[in-house]
Amino acid sequence: MFQVPNYTQTVSMKLSEVLADIGVDERIVLKRRRALLLRESMKNVNYQLLNENAYILYYFGSQSEGTTTIGMKSDSDQLFCLNDFPVIQDWCEWIPDVPNLLMIQDNSVSPGYCLLQVLQRDAPLPADRESNQSFFRDRTGKVLLKQFLMFDGYFDKLKLHGPARVEQGSHGYCDTDIVVALHCKTWPQQAKQWLDQQGEGQWPSAEIKQYCSRTGCFVVPVGCRRGDFRQLEWRISTSLAERCLMLNLNITQIRCYVLMKMVIKSYLDPEFEDVISSYVCKTVLFHCIANSHFYIWRENNLLSCLSLCLYHLYNNIVNENCPHFIIPRNNLMRGKISAVVKPYILEILSTIINSEGVALFGIKCDDLGSRLHLKFYNLCPFKSSDRISGVVLYDAANNISNLLLFNSFTLKNKSLNEAVHTLIDCISKILNDQYEGLVETACQLLAPWYCTTLGSMLASININQHNTVSADALKLISLGLYTDVASSKLKLASILYCAQEIEKADLVLSEIERSYDLQVVEPVCSCYPLERKVRPGFFATCDNHNEDAIQYATASCVIFLPCEIYCVPTELRYEMIRSTPEDRIYRTENDDHWMDYAVVDSLPYLYFLQYKVNSHLERNNEKQSALSKLHRTILTEQNLGHRETALNILGKCMEQEGRVRDALQCYLMSLNLRRRNNAAKIHICTLLSAFGNFRV
Repeated sequence: MFQVPNYTQTVSMKLSEVLADIGVDERIVLKRRRALLLRESMKNVNYQLLNENAYILYYFGSQSEGTTTIGMKSDSDQLFCLNDFPVIQDWCEWIPDVPNLLMIQDNSVSPGYCLLQVLQRDAPLPADRESNQSFFRDRTGKVLLKQFLMFDGYFDKLKLHGPARVEQGSHGYCDTDIVVALHCKTWPQQAKQWLDQQGEGQWPSAEIKQYCSRTGCFVVPVGCRRGDFRQLEWRISTSLAERCLMLNLNITQIRCYVLMKMVIKSYLDPEFEDVISSYVCKTVLFHCIANSHFYIWRENNLLSCLSLCLYHLYNNIVNENCPHFIIPRNNLMRGKISAVVKPYILEILSTIINSEGVALFGIKCDDLGSRLHLKFYNLCPFKSSDRISGVVLYDAANNISNLLLFNSFTLKNKSLNEAVHTLIDCISKILNDQYEGLVETACQLLAPWYCTTLGSMLASININQHNTVSADALKLISLGLYTDVASSKLKLASILYCAQEIEKADLVLSEIERSYDLQVVEPVCSCYPLERKVRPGFFATCDNHNEDAIQYATASCVIFLPCEIYCVPTELRYEMIRSTPEDRIYRTENDDHWMDYAVVDSLPYLYFLQYKVNSHLERNNEKQSALSKLHRTILTEQNLGHRETALNILGKCMEQEGRVRDALQCYLMSLNLRRRNNAAKIHICTLLSAFGNFRV
């Protein structure tokens, strides 16, 4: 059945070409993987540097594996592993002075699951009392930990989805499945046999299995649907090992997996949504690779590989048994498919398998069917690689922006002295510790932002006390000038302007304008979700670059904390006091803390500072040119995150020009964009107060 006749070979090659066109090729797969794993490293490094060590974040699923496409709109899977609850499988692993949990994996528990017995902190002995409602004493006297979900604050608002919370994506962002788990450093007992098994395909190799065994496992707070201890059982997850397996697949195996998901999405999900999950498809693929010769997984045999996997899935459904790849006693299909829908699913799969590839022409996801049809006429549809590269790079820049907001939230509740010492500690750790691989890259990306923020804090102290900027502050700022195209340099220009070093500020602003290519540079802001329309020049620039392109293809919004207030022109300082007591009740602390800062998009701030600098230098033509550019940017730039703030500073410029009507119009337009928590209210009040006798 799985020979390679000419027809099958031809369809396989055309299909491989189509998948390459939509981004399922070696280069884009590696780019996707690098981006997600770098994001993981950056977040964990950042948390560790700030001594926020409550958990470690992992990215799993299609996004981190590179096994998705634009049209599939795959979720982003995040796992937060709590560090304070070590899970052990043997008494000799007990750690003093921490709440150890012993995994119980006996016949009373469903395969693939365990119970967690609570142990004493001061001795390797079972706990003898339940201290609160999180614990349960069974009939034998064991104190067991109940399932719990450590979702507080931010997590509480998310929709529950099995063991995960789902954060709904908005304005083009994918949904995020968020899971909280505990980690066990040792390989689960139920998976010991897998390490010694070897199928016909000799995959995975002994070396890969050895690596997998060192990853240990997670336990996730969800019980088996039909288990006797559903409220006490914890599912054993080998996600790290499975990610390792996915990263060791060849491109044909990856394409086969993508096609399986597309088939399910196109033919089964419309009638029987979520009956066959992506995880089941992945498990089927693993079994097929392990039990078939490696030479069949070739580009010119893709159609046969897909048929093999669908046939294997068909048999799983017939038998209502899909063994977990690593813990085979765990049946992933147990209780998942009802007797009513089973024959319909089998009929659909049978039709697809027997169609000899014709069913693929009906797949609308990523226009795969249409693209395949064109390939047979030797027509070349557009490729998605540049768009995917742009999305990947923007996500990387947006991740840095998110981390900066997180850091701002961490620092804002500290005294100025504490904030300075926190940043010094972060920079010192980066300089003194040894890092490798993506962790080293993460540090290289984060360090300049720490330097810029610390330098700006010191400069604010200097300006307040001496109306000048120290050499130490300038040196720190210089180390962070090339984080992106504009934001850090704009901080320097703002500092120089506030220190009355106008000519130096003018030179910095001229350099920024020269490097800011309006056809390429993409504004980045993560303060709140924004519907974006990314410019084509950004996509084209990103295609042949990784995270290095952040320096010359993105411009983050400029953030000033209250402790940097003397680095901020007077007109922008009002943004730090935008919230009245009445407005604050409409804020969410975790999402809207940026409203306590002065935050402005790079491009409007560039033109605003040019206007102020040229005013001081009495260059009227240049001043009016900057004012026109600021006005035009507000009207035409689609991707401004803080348009209301740009309108506010434009209004202050109009006040300086004596154009009171225009200033008031700017403030009213700003209020139309953001009715609450907007400094425009202050500007309107001061404007009307100053010109109380003027007929507007």
